[in-house]
Amino acid sequence: MNVFEKCPVFENEKYLLRLVVKEDAPELLSVYSDEKAVPLFNSDNCNGDDFHYTTMERMERQIGFWLLEYGNQGYVRWTIIDKSIHSAIGTIECFRRDSHEDYFDHCGLLRLDLRSDYEHKEQILEILNLIVQPAFELFDCKIIATKVVPAAVERKMAVEQMGFAASEEKLIGYHDRKVYGDYYVLQNIS
Repeated sequence: MNVFEKCPVFENEKYLLRLVVKEDAPELLSVYSDEKAVPLFNSDNCNGDDFHYTTMERMERQIGFWLLEYGNQGYVRWTIIDKSIHSAIGTIECFRRDSHEDYFDHCGLLRLDLRSDYEHKEQILEILNLIVQPAFELFDCKIIATKVVPAAVERKMAVEQMGFAASEEKLIGYHDRKVYGDYYVLQNIS
């Protein structure tokens, strides 16, 4: 399946993941304006964007950019819907990173942006369990990497329970050539 021809939908009893749409802007603004959540997001190699958006115009512009990148086969940004309240509570981005300059070559890079009231181990596990295993095939990669900053204690517990391990390896930014750390890696064992 080519994820860029038809974006898959993933769901369990509590959460639904589907391609972001412009209509998500009002609900996603509550995620990207959440000052407790923003420091936990992965903005490595994102041209200085910290993903802290406080206006509808800025949120709509960002969603437009995500959809443009999807159309250009750069990455996929799924909206996370809490089915119990029928509302967007975050996003997940995933893409295959081909670097040839660092350990994270042919790697599925996963970014999780979650509203702070969902930043709990069990909720993170339920969300990540929807997408991590399919991502190996969707992005034809042997490892999945995700950034977990030291302040993200609940996230760290969740990814470790899934089998991710802290990596000493550093990611070299494409655009800025900066060196980034705090990555956790899961090997594909299937």
